[in-house]
Amino acid sequence: MARAALQRAVPPEALDWRIRGGETDLFGQITDDGAGLEALTALPVVKTVTLRASCIALLPDLLCHSDPGRFALAYRIAWRVQGNPHLLEVVTDADIARARIMVRQNREDCHKMASFLRFREEPVQQGEGQGERRRFLAWFEPQHHILERIAPFFSKRFTDMDWMILTPRGSIRWDGKELVCSPEPCEQPELDDGFGELWDTYYASTFNPARVRTKAMRREMPGRYWKNLPETRLIPQLVAGAEARVRTMAEQELQPAPAFHERLRAREQLPAEPMPDVAENLEDLAAQVRTCTACPLHCSATQAVVGEGPADARIMVVGEQPGDQEDLAGRPFVGPAGQLLHEALGEAGVDRGALYLTNAVKHFRFRLQGRRRIHQNPDAGHVAACRPWLEQEIALIRPKLIVSLGATALRALDGPGMAMSDVRGTSWTVGRGENAVRRLALAHPSWLLRLGEGAQAESERQRFVEGLTRLRDFPDQSGS
Repeated sequence: MARAALQRAVPPEALDWRIRGGETDLFGQITDDGAGLEALTALPVVKTVTLRASCIALLPDLLCHSDPGRFALAYRIAWRVQGNPHLLEVVTDADIARARIMVRQNREDCHKMASFLRFREEPVQQGEGQGERRRFLAWFEPQHHILERIAPFFSKRFTDMDWMILTPRGSIRWDGKELVCSPEPCEQPELDDGFGELWDTYYASTFNPARVRTKAMRREMPGRYWKNLPETRLIPQLVAGAEARVRTMAEQELQPAPAFHERLRAREQLPAEPMPDVAENLEDLAAQVRTCTACPLHCSATQAVVGEGPADARIMVVGEQPGDQEDLAGRPFVGPAGQLLHEALGEAGVDRGALYLTNAVKHFRFRLQGRRRIHQNPDAGHVAACRPWLEQEIALIRPKLIVSLGATALRALDGPGMAMSDVRGTSWTVGRGENAVRRLALAHPSWLLRLGEGAQAESERQRFVEGLTRLRDFPDQSGS
């Protein structure tokens, strides 16, 4: 409709946009009886319509708003863009400013629906078989026509169950295969799956009386959503009793910390055991590393992770530190970064079994985020504490080429005076004669993983593989 009017150079003031089916309908037309459309198509086409990608992206979002004037505004913007292609960049323009506000309100409505919608499980009806997929029903009252915009979020989030979301502006249905949006208005059903009291108990137990911020709560959870949220009926009494609960908490005596916390603190306070005598072989060295208490990392890590590979390997690869999976398995390079290294070695034609793999730091350093252990870079103290172990590994294996992966490994081998940005991808020789050892500095595979996908990530990965081809071409890699 709009394109036809633009092609015929119909100005915005000549059109009267009316909503068909009342305020709950997303669709519009020029007149109720279709006479306006017939008259429009009778006009000759006088111009070609051109819209920039930014305008094409804006208009559908704008039309999702519930404002009855959204069609007139969208057409007016499309009309004006024909003469001023840069109109959307003029943020002070009245039409553009209004459109941006309406689009932002649509996105806020999507956010609220994703946050506040509550599913209730539907029981299996008598005579129906008990399938593997459970069925859920939800009711929500969005302010705008956002169902088609928000539907993919729910299908990706709750892909393993069948569900239907009913609203006064339509419905969304997902059966594990097909996502269907309907504009037909729905009536609010009776929703009670027997978990209301359990939800109330959970919400009351997580309420923090010491951090009551009613203004912020009303801003983030406006009152219009309260009637469909089971926990909101508890808010008045929880807020009313917050001050008394805070006083009670302040009057209580301090309770002792959990026993595991005291054990960890005690281990941290223990003096580091003296470094044992130099090991005669890799087996003795591994046993010594597993009992290392030279730095606090041993307190929270599962175990020390020792090197792995042939005792006469010509090439040693030194990484940064064990990751989460390495800490649990007790082996180096078995996590995602290790998998990437293994794949890259294969592409470069290098036999991983011929390499000795180890890390500059032998324990996993991390911080807890919920139940996840998030990797943290080791600091200079951790590197210094583990340097004797790395030096013994080098002395026992006597490699002819040492590859450092990442800045931490480079610092452990050559000290803080050498920057990874200066030497990455280059090689050099340390020592002379029989004691000469070649060095090669490459990026750590975990850094490549953090790049994600895209042209840069692919380029850096190819650069990493090209660096590893030097291992394939290094003389006597197999030790022969």
